[in-house]
Amino acid sequence: MNSDNLPQMLQTGFHLTLGATSFLIETLQDPLKREENLDKLKSDLGELAHELLEKGEMTDREARNFVDTIFSQPSARKNAESESVSPKQSDVATDAPPESVVQPDVKLEIQELTAHMAALRAELETLRVKNSQD
Repeated sequence: MNSDNLPQMLQTGFHLTLGATSFLIETLQDPLKREENLDKLKSDLGELAHELLEKGEMTDREARNFVDTIFSQPSARKNAESESVSPKQSDVATDAPPESVVQPDVKLEIQELTAHMAALRAELETLRVKNSQD
């Protein structure tokens, strides 16, 4: 097995797992999707695996965008507060939810998960470099 392919294989496996999880959740929650998904299981598994991989990649991108949005909101809010805003502009609703909606426990958990993901990525990179030197 080529050590250069290990991170790519792990990422592909992660995306496939995300896609399969999404597929399972759709199957359990939506009666209309249930029949469609069960029919897909009976068809070509290679095609299904490709579809699950794409769904997992999309889920990964959406999750990253969500986390980026969560972490960028406080800095955007601080910048907006530092500028002078007329009362009419401050009454206008924005797309971003107020900070009170995001519970502190959830924010802390997201920060911990992000730190854990960064540590895992660093460990993977270290292993890749170590394996390439061997």
